[in-house]
Amino acid sequence: MQIHKTSKPMGILVAVLFLYLLAPVILVFPISLSGDSVLRFPPTSWSLRWYEALFENRAMLGAFWTSLSLAAIVTVLSLVIAVPAAWVMVRMEFRGRDLLFNLFTAPLLLPTIVLGLAILIVFASFGLLATMQGLVLAHLVITLPYALRILAVSLATQNMACEEAAKTLGAKPLTVFFRVTLPMLTPGIVAAAALCFLVSFDEVVITLFLTGPRISTLPVELYNYVYNTADPLVAAASVLLILLTLGVILVVERAMGLGRAFVK
Repeated sequence: MQIHKTSKPMGILVAVLFLYLLAPVILVFPISLSGDSVLRFPPTSWSLRWYEALFENRAMLGAFWTSLSLAAIVTVLSLVIAVPAAWVMVRMEFRGRDLLFNLFTAPLLLPTIVLGLAILIVFASFGLLATMQGLVLAHLVITLPYALRILAVSLATQNMACEEAAKTLGAKPLTVFFRVTLPMLTPGIVAAAALCFLVSFDEVVITLFLTGPRISTLPVELYNYVYNTADPLVAAASVLLILLTLGVILVVERAMGLGRAFVK
């Protein structure tokens, strides 16, 4: 009985904390349906005009497709590089392994503005500013550490008995990897792909150093728009971004469950 009495106030406290954290996100939805010409809550009228204005804004649409294609390319490259790299880090013993792993994951510890300035200085000498190639390489710097860490943890927690059984039955190393290790690594791959996609799609600080008139991403375009204008169009764009994030999470949940993908 005492547990029941204490759990109810705790549940109320947790609900209040969740509401407090989600309040800014929740407020975006009614603001996006505002018929006013400026950001205001509560709206004095209701309309879908800002969604229509968003889909008629060629700069926003172009930036969206750039962000989408950029995130897809970066996600694929991150997995292609991180899967074998994580396997080497976890399965092989060699001198300097921990140092190498810490070096690859070091961008997670650096402030993004410092990392962005360093990338700007390096890329300027190679002519990679305001190019898709430069954006892909810059985003790889920040997504690879996430993918490598997730996949390394997933490999480290795998049951080695299955791989050892395959080896004792005469399977070659590549066969063991593709027939045993890779299927067991699927939850980690899905988790890494989802995180890399969202991180790349949402990246703004480093991208600000590399974009220009020739190419821009949606977060940068929204940043510039808010700097010059204060109307509910940015709220409409935010709602669509929230729905996109929820869509990625639902895909992961449908595929194999969030707990299995992100916790294992």
